[in-house]
Amino acid sequence: MSTTIHAKAAGTWELGDRTVNRLGFGAMRLLSNADGGPSDRARAIAVLRRAVELGVNHIDTAAFYFSPLRSANELINTALAPYPDDLVITTKVGPGRDPSGDWLHVEDAKGLRGQVEENIRQLGLDHLDVVNLRIGRGLERGEGSVKAGFEALAELRQEGLIRHLGLSNVGAEHLEEALAIAPVVCVQNQYGLVTRREDDALVELCGRNGVAFVPFFALGTAIPGASASGPAGGTGVDVIAEVAEAHDATPAQVRLAWTLHKAPNVLAIPGTGDPAHLEENVAAAGLRLTDEDMARLEAIG
Repeated sequence: MSTTIHAKAAGTWELGDRTVNRLGFGAMRLLSNADGGPSDRARAIAVLRRAVELGVNHIDTAAFYFSPLRSANELINTALAPYPDDLVITTKVGPGRDPSGDWLHVEDAKGLRGQVEENIRQLGLDHLDVVNLRIGRGLERGEGSVKAGFEALAELRQEGLIRHLGLSNVGAEHLEEALAIAPVVCVQNQYGLVTRREDDALVELCGRNGVAFVPFFALGTAIPGASASGPAGGTGVDVIAEVAEAHDATPAQVRLAWTLHKAPNVLAIPGTGDPAHLEENVAAAGLRLTDEDMARLEAIG
């Protein structure tokens, strides 16, 4: 596929009063190379600037995205401030890391305020566009109530420190609980072609409520080799390769396109620290899958 496609080719979605292109960018992978080694700072900054040039106006980050040498928020600030008027930066609170890198989890109002203020400082802003309350530890879905934490963030929204609120790592019950407290503009969960497909129902629930569903690690799970039951059969890897060949695309682009084709409220935030990979990801915004393509891919999941 052409690598000059603009992110707006994926269409747009309204995050509250902010319009974003549905193909966005996740900042976590700016911190290290694919082999785990430290990223090159100049290249990471160049990737961010190129992403905006390609029409990306939705960037996902967090204050706890840092390595011994890099901080995602500092890279974003250095690369893009003063920020374009249409750029929406989404961050998340709940999880955190102390200066040594050890993980902690914040649930009290004072701690959540501190995390919000830290993101504001690092990004050089006077408020945050979107803040997701993330629950649970690791990648497993969080359990329990979001009431106390979401109420604390709703108060910060009233104060003007936050423009819009979201949730991360949650189920339908958490979304319904939060909606009774304050408007929710997005839900961010691990989700992909072969990952957490039980969230198909949550995608639909979000859509009925005008809430964006934002998968993370959409490409982070290997495709199983078990036979698919799609029209052409074959293993999952084979099916994706055949669809990719038919569209002159890569398998990763097909998986991103599948995500965007799931529903109009689904946003994609693939991340990378590689300029060529960035171009490839953004080009997926223009990939149009057929109904037959989608049926074959759904059979894999």
